[in-house]
Amino acid sequence: MKRLFLVLTISLSALMSKAQSIDVIKNEFTLQQYDKAKADVDKAFANGKITGKAEAHLLKSAIYSTIAMSDVNKGTPTGDQLNNDAVVAFNKYKEMDPTMELVTDLVYQSAPINIYSSFYSSGYNDYADKKWQAGFEKLKKAVEFSDLLISKKLLTATLDTNVLILAGITAENSGNKDDAAKFYGRLADNKLSGDGFESVYRFLVGHYFAKKDMAAFEKYKATGGELYPKSEFFKFDKVDFAVGLVETFTDKLKALEEILATDPNNFKANEIMGELYYDTLNSSAEKPVLPPNAAEWEAKMVTAFNKAAAANPGLEMPYLYLGDHFINKAAKVGELRDAHAKEMKAKAKPGVKPTAEDVAKRDMLEKQYGDAMEGAREPYEKAAGILSTKSHAGESKGQEMRDKQQYKKATSYLANIFEYKRSQSKPNSPEFTKWAAEAKKWNDIYEGIK
Repeated sequence: MKRLFLVLTISLSALMSKAQSIDVIKNEFTLQQYDKAKADVDKAFANGKITGKAEAHLLKSAIYSTIAMSDVNKGTPTGDQLNNDAVVAFNKYKEMDPTMELVTDLVYQSAPINIYSSFYSSGYNDYADKKWQAGFEKLKKAVEFSDLLISKKLLTATLDTNVLILAGITAENSGNKDDAAKFYGRLADNKLSGDGFESVYRFLVGHYFAKKDMAAFEKYKATGGELYPKSEFFKFDKVDFAVGLVETFTDKLKALEEILATDPNNFKANEIMGELYYDTLNSSAEKPVLPPNAAEWEAKMVTAFNKAAAANPGLEMPYLYLGDHFINKAAKVGELRDAHAKEMKAKAKPGVKPTAEDVAKRDMLEKQYGDAMEGAREPYEKAAGILSTKSHAGESKGQEMRDKQQYKKATSYLANIFEYKRSQSKPNSPEFTKWAAEAKKWNDIYEGIK
């Protein structure tokens, strides 16, 4: 009796071992007996019968991933958990067999295919619901398995554009910018184009400029310009991006200074820096208050515009900005000077001399006014010299009119400047005669501009 029981026990054990063997479970899986295959593989793993074999982990991955993609489980928390367990099993297989030779087996290839499909479909749903971070986590894994399938020729495509664009979008919107650049970069490196893909190149251009990777910035700007020649975006240069990607005055100046540190004679960088200082020093706001370091900013503005002018000798705008600034400055000082003169006149009494303080203030304001007028003189002379030689052949009437207006403005102010200098000179002195002739010259030019 004891012997019979022992024989029965041994036979039952053998049957159980056979039932939990890789071949038996694989056969169950092939016959689509998925629940039975899962139960048997779970038992085999629980008792450690087959865990030492790489194939067992791939088999488990195939079973779990297939059940995860069933109509009952697909897109559910249960399905996601089954798929995650399939990934763990697959990674263990890959660790034990780096060649992954069995992945191309007709039965086992279902593991990476189903895992990919599960991550893709679930990630797509998150994308559609704008659950950016959750979608990114799934789609980046879908990319990994897509690459595997392509490398093993289980996908005939050389690039899975659908999963890459979705992974890029969810990465971008979830704040994972470096990952977005990685996914978008693969699309851009293959020069994908058409509706919807221009934003890929725009992102890469902006991203690499912000990262100060100028080689990548120029690369993707050139590719974007090649594929989308009508887009103005790819015609912008590094200076446009420097000031366009930041908001505040301080950040714009910092971005320009970084460019000028390595490219000190860059025309556009100097021009825009000059304009930033100009707009601040000549604010159109009601009752603007100059910053405490206005004199320092003015010096930087002058330097920037002069460098811009030197970089583009045929352009009058840097000189016009400088002339306008000093004329504006003279006008502000002139208002103070006139107001002080009225105050002195109101306080004046017969036989009583003005106070030393009033005289000193009067002289100071007069000097400041004269210095500002003199500051405008040379820039306007240079601007007028350029405008006087301009040919408008082939240009629009609007451009011709604008140039004439600027020319008239410069010559008018020059006539006023030299008239002021004449008024400050002693009558009949050489200086008086010289400044009178200059004033007449510029007034005659002004009158001759039609």
